[in-house]
Amino acid sequence: MQRLILRWAINAVALYVAVGTGWLPGIRAESTGWVAILALALIFSLVNALLRPLVKLLTCPLILLTLGLFTLVINGGLFWLTGLIGQQFNIGFTVEGFWPAVVGGLVVGIVSMILTVILRDEISPRRARSQ
Repeated sequence: MQRLILRWAINAVALYVAVGTGWLPGIRAESTGWVAILALALIFSLVNALLRPLVKLLTCPLILLTLGLFTLVINGGLFWLTGLIGQQFNIGFTVEGFWPAVVGGLVVGIVSMILTVILRDEISPRRARSQ
């Protein structure tokens, strides 16, 4: 349960950097309060958990053909979809085009990766050492 909450918090911080700060051109936030960002992180987590494996499976040949660069397009699409779903609850963000979505997805991915590396001891399950 603690790992799930920590992963949710990492997604919230990553989304705040990409959406809440307002420094990415083409991405406008509907609401930048922490409650809205946490709700958006929940939506983002669900979209990634449910759709990312299916989309990656369906586009596997394209991912291999582009040597993995198509995953940036997938990240941008899931980032854009998160904003659309969030708009239905008045907590989303508006993405004005393809490239802002790709850049937003890239920023979320980089910030999430950095925080995951920093907090890897808290995220990974502890294994008992046998001696």
